[in-house]
Amino acid sequence: MARETWATRVGFILAAAGSAVGLGNIWRFPWVTADNGGSAFLAVYLGIVLLVGVPGLLAEFVVGRRGKKSPVGALRDLSGSRGWGLWGVFYVITAIALLSFYSVVGGWILRYFGESASGLVGAPPAYFAAPGQYFGGVAAGPDAFGFHLLFLALTALVVLGGVRRGIELGTKVMMPAVLVLLVGLAVWAGARPGAAAAYAFYLAFDVATVRANFFDVLGPAAGQALFTLSLGAGTMITYASYIDEDRSLPFDATVIAALNTLVGVLAGLVVFPLLFSLGVDPAQTSPGPGALFVGLAGAFAQLPGGVVIATAFFGVVVLAALSSSISMLEIPVSFLVDEYGLGRRRAVALVAAGVVATGGLCAFNPTIAGTAVFGFVAGPLVDTLLTVGLIAVLLFVGWVMGRDALAELRSGAGGPSAAVATPWLLAVGAVLPVFLVFTLLTTVGVDAGLGFWPTVLVAVVVGAAAVAGLRTERALL
Repeated sequence: MARETWATRVGFILAAAGSAVGLGNIWRFPWVTADNGGSAFLAVYLGIVLLVGVPGLLAEFVVGRRGKKSPVGALRDLSGSRGWGLWGVFYVITAIALLSFYSVVGGWILRYFGESASGLVGAPPAYFAAPGQYFGGVAAGPDAFGFHLLFLALTALVVLGGVRRGIELGTKVMMPAVLVLLVGLAVWAGARPGAAAAYAFYLAFDVATVRANFFDVLGPAAGQALFTLSLGAGTMITYASYIDEDRSLPFDATVIAALNTLVGVLAGLVVFPLLFSLGVDPAQTSPGPGALFVGLAGAFAQLPGGVVIATAFFGVVVLAALSSSISMLEIPVSFLVDEYGLGRRRAVALVAAGVVATGGLCAFNPTIAGTAVFGFVAGPLVDTLLTVGLIAVLLFVGWVMGRDALAELRSGAGGPSAAVATPWLLAVGAVLPVFLVFTLLTTVGVDAGLGFWPTVLVAVVVGAAAVAGLRTERALL
């Protein structure tokens, strides 16, 4: 069976950007920014996107385009080691775990979008009267399970269409729609009272504030960057495996990172002016589900034309969530197609059936749906699993692929892009893994007990031990 490929370069870029543009940008980005000091967090986040995110995207692209398979097959074939193939299963499991949570939240979003849209022709949305009580009543139970199924069905329908007629076609519609709607909402929000104060909180760059809070926001900023760029879960390896021509991977990675960052910044330009216009302190809004389904949903009720704005906003979130959930489902589907020769229809059915069950646990259990799963995804899953996943890819590219990675990066790249190949390989093989280990250590508070430089030393030792293990493995093969 011939492997599917993207029809156009634009299709690949929009699909990869769509994977990155999801709840992490429109839902998680604003409240994480507020919880970590506004502009100080934004400055650190943008720096990590540029210095870690883009090289990380390139690493996953190189593995995917070179391997032409899902993460399991690509890592195994490129290394000649079954151990790396087993490690590839980590990315499949991570994708299923993410989708299990994502489809339930996506169901919540579909419900709010439908409720808002019905308010255009009938009574105001039910959540206008009591946002907290409404969310508490719909977050779990049979209704939540039903909307989970609906969101998962929409996701599966797109993936069932294949790479060109499903994923590429769908994201070519979704991504432009998300950008247009967000720009329109940002322009509208900019005219609200209090917009100037919101911009100062969100965009004013203060070197002293950044310096004073740098290590406090480093871990959250790194986790947010990886989450929004879909790094560390094998998504970009899978999407790059469908590239059938040599083109500039550095150019593609830069464009994708820029689009993703633009959507995140635009989301902040919508959310913060809206909150400030109502006299709400963003730092005091409840994180997680409450930030979107209670805080903002309640704010819409106080606005002139709130039903229209709510419908547009939740419409954006639906499209963004779908573009990301599609990429999550494609990882295990690609694994079953590549490794076991299953047809796409059967693979989609099997994975979707599994997620119906795992997502159902979230939908029916109030504690899981309201607190534990969110805490797992927003904390350990984002800040640990995705970081560990990216560290593994970086070390694989730097110490297993080596010169093959350089050749793959230079293939199709112009002179300036090819010139950065060697510095890039040094960075992904040594500097960035140590940096990411350091962020993990600071996230769990190791630096508070050991101090800055001892923590750096621990990160270096861990990185050196990993490299030594890889070199030993290569010598034995």
